[in-house]
Amino acid sequence: MRPETEEAKRKAALEAVKHVKDHSVVGLGSGTTIAYAIEAIGEKIRLEHLDVKGIPTSYQALQLAVKNGIPLTTLEEHPEIDLTIDGADQVDPNLNLIKGLGAALMREKIVASASKNNIIVVDQSKKVKVLGEKMQPVPIEVLPFASAHVKRKIAVIGGSAVLREAKGKLGPLITDNGNMVLDAAFGEIYDPTVLGIKLKMIPGVLETGLFVGMADIVYSGSSSSVEKLQRKMIL
Repeated sequence: MRPETEEAKRKAALEAVKHVKDHSVVGLGSGTTIAYAIEAIGEKIRLEHLDVKGIPTSYQALQLAVKNGIPLTTLEEHPEIDLTIDGADQVDPNLNLIKGLGAALMREKIVASASKNNIIVVDQSKKVKVLGEKMQPVPIEVLPFASAHVKRKIAVIGGSAVLREAKGKLGPLITDNGNMVLDAAFGEIYDPTVLGIKLKMIPGVLETGLFVGMADIVYSGSSSSVEKLQRKMIL
């Protein structure tokens, strides 16, 4: 990763962390960009003596939170979350997202759904006019028993899916939930709501990486500045 890209991620993450307040519960997303946010939240807790608890969306996020001194809690204890900070693989002008490169999409979507506010942190390369540009696939978490069946059904609705392989060992990647991930390419996705419904109707699909209407604010970083994008409210 280029140094300027990492600096863009860090700048955007620091803007997002400004939303973290005392006596709040924060959902902690996964991925390289959110590592900067988790580090900054830990520092903010120490310097400002804040009462903040985190709900991690993956084992990776949990480890980073512990390392940075963020007290942890659960959805059972706090079913309503004040704020979630997470990353994205693509963001369109309506703040719809493709997520799941880190294979934590199901827990990320559950935590986002439980949150009053969802703030997304990206570098500017993740902004697109239409989701699916640049051959970006949609990650789909599937029940292992159903992976071949789901792959065939995706082909029927016009997609091309491949089973994501693990890195550093033979075999498929296994999520924190014990499931598999299919990366499904559909080309440019002009109606992510409709595609999301079609995918969720396939037996064996547990969750998709299409996050439609869930982001409230997106901070898009460059090496020199951070752009704030806010979802338009429909009256």
